[in-house]
Amino acid sequence: MGRNSIKKIRKPPRYNRGAAIVHLVDETDLFRLIESTENPLILILEEVQDPHNLGACLRTASGAGVTAVIAPQKGACGITDTVRDISCGGSEDIPFLKVRNLSQTLRKFQEAGIRLVATADQGEESLYDVDLTGPLGIVLGSEGWGVRKKTADNADHRVNIPMLGSVDCLNVSVSSGVCLYEAVRQRGIAGD
Repeated sequence: MGRNSIKKIRKPPRYNRGAAIVHLVDETDLFRLIESTENPLILILEEVQDPHNLGACLRTASGAGVTAVIAPQKGACGITDTVRDISCGGSEDIPFLKVRNLSQTLRKFQEAGIRLVATADQGEESLYDVDLTGPLGIVLGSEGWGVRKKTADNADHRVNIPMLGSVDCLNVSVSSGVCLYEAVRQRGIAGD
């Protein structure tokens, strides 16, 4: 038996905590969580399909102190082993809920006093010019198409992330980091 016949044994990732994921069972649980949070920050991921992107978004959401991450039931990735690995503990830390009707949930957020900020390449305002304090939902779109026009049109603000180079947009996981940490900066909790 030569060295080429030895199979590699994959060790579990160092951040993997097993199956202790925080679950929200339904929207009732979600809105109870929001009501019990002093200044909720919600990340809404519309049709993000790549588990690597979802995992990276959950990792960033955990670091930024996000209250919950929301995605639609159809057309979006859920929590998988890959998501758990990439999130480095974020999938266990951040409540995640897939909702049946995202548009309806977003309307309920607005009725509950949560302002919605959607990213869009053609957004009228720069992310850095919008007030991201107070109860807030940040809406990011799919890898290929971004936020749907209907969703963006119903948001309180459509923002762009200024792009200075030759590329016209960022990866959704990078966008989530930029947006969430701008909210953290504005809320004055960075470095607390």
